[in-house]
Amino acid sequence: MPSAYVLINCDLGSEEEIIREIRKMEGVKEVEGTYGVYDIITKVESDSMEKLKNIITWKIRRMPKVRSTVTLIVIEGQG
Repeated sequence: MPSAYVLINCDLGSEEEIIREIRKMEGVKEVEGTYGVYDIITKVESDSMEKLKNIITWKIRRMPKVRSTVTLIVIEGQG
């Protein structure tokens, strides 16, 4: 099953709001606030790579107050 981790930078103070909204999205398995370079990490899974890309590109990346993202697509069968 295709999956990815999405590292998110957002507007200062908007972390909890974004986490609440991401938790409601289809395919989201985990979402947590983090300390460090990124504000939030999210694990997303889907039954196809196309759906996975759509969730990340059209839902997460387009959210108001999301400034930038880094997507790490998991290599299936490794690890």
